[in-house]
Amino acid sequence: MTLRRRFTFFTIFWLIFILILFNIFVYLFVIKITMRSEDQLLTNKVNILLEDRRISEPSQLSNADLLRDYYNVDELMRIVNSSGKILNSQGSDPELLALKPEFTNKHDTGMFFIEGRRVLYMKVPLYKNNEVIGTLEIYRKLQLLDSYLQVLVIALTITSIGAILFAIFGTYWFTSRLTSPIQHMVQTMREIDRSGKLRQIELAQRDQSAELLQLARAFNQMINRLDRQFERQKQFVADASHELKTPLTVISSYAGMLKRWGRDDANIRDEAIEAISKESQRLQNLTKSMLQLAQAEQEDWLNIESFNLVQLADETADMLHLTFQRMIRVHTGKQDVLLNGDKDKIRQLLVILLDNAIKYSKDAIDITLSVNKGIVRLSVSDKGIGIPEDEMPNLFERFYRVDGARSRATGGAGLGLSIAKRIVDLHEGKIDVFSKPEQGTTISVALPQKK
Repeated sequence: MTLRRRFTFFTIFWLIFILILFNIFVYLFVIKITMRSEDQLLTNKVNILLEDRRISEPSQLSNADLLRDYYNVDELMRIVNSSGKILNSQGSDPELLALKPEFTNKHDTGMFFIEGRRVLYMKVPLYKNNEVIGTLEIYRKLQLLDSYLQVLVIALTITSIGAILFAIFGTYWFTSRLTSPIQHMVQTMREIDRSGKLRQIELAQRDQSAELLQLARAFNQMINRLDRQFERQKQFVADASHELKTPLTVISSYAGMLKRWGRDDANIRDEAIEAISKESQRLQNLTKSMLQLAQAEQEDWLNIESFNLVQLADETADMLHLTFQRMIRVHTGKQDVLLNGDKDKIRQLLVILLDNAIKYSKDAIDITLSVNKGIVRLSVSDKGIGIPEDEMPNLFERFYRVDGARSRATGGAGLGLSIAKRIVDLHEGKIDVFSKPEQGTTISVALPQKK
């Protein structure tokens, strides 16, 4: 069942339920108010009748004028003695006259039905010197009330049917407008699935609710993100193909040279073996970097733990010092700088930043650590060749190398800083580059401590 039908059926059923409760309430309320008014009128008549002196005289109970002065149409008034005999009676309705007289010494009032018609009655004992000498009975047919109730029922039925019909058309119209953006969104998704081209939903802000606008905006944001991801994938494939093409071409060329002349010429053989070894190593490093970058794209790539960043920096600096025989100094005002994050990935971040500093500088490299207001700042500074200002916006793009200085001669694939930025982003941090040509480069990383 569609959302439109569900919403329409729910609204109609709920409206019918409310109308039934409302109609019952109005019907019972009108009956209660009217019966209270009729009962009060009957009580007032009895009180006035009891004030008549003749009502307390046994000899006057059979006087026809006693009840005639208080008689109204659709009523029966009579006086019954202790033996159940009718002493006085006023009334012409045959149904009321057929009622059996009853002597009682207690005040009684109530209502009953005759042929579906309401009859209000009141029985009052008559006293003479504290002795009951008879019973006054008054019966009144509430024909006017029954007529009003019939009109009320007809009016409530007509208005309820009209309200239900209006609600059906109104709800159908409203749900059509409500679900139209959703249907448009579904149609757009089907068009995307059919054509394979990403499309956004056009927003008509005047005719849509805030929730539907949020849904459409979220859909468009998702489409934009997918579009960017697809473009990045295309660019990645193109860049990877380009990067892989060079070492494979070199290896293929030298392999052909070995096949043709390498068996007889030792110089050619040594040159080819050296080139193939070098390009194979470069190809291996490039493949490793591409795999790391692919892993870095995963949202669950991190293994969060608490660790001492100062200790990690010291260990990384010592390891690279032994490997490259370069001076790497760690500066910090604290012995312990605790950080909640992925220890291995932060170590990888340090290695990437230090490796770049080692490649493009010859002097000592400085690592600076500090903590301020829950933000851990890590910076790697070198006194190397620096980066031109117009190249800095592109540093974190995949396979990007600064012209001249950062060429293939260094052995880099242009993926290190892309991986570094991804590590920082997954830790909800920020990375900045400060550099001047021939003066050096500082890469600063800010990470939330998250104690």
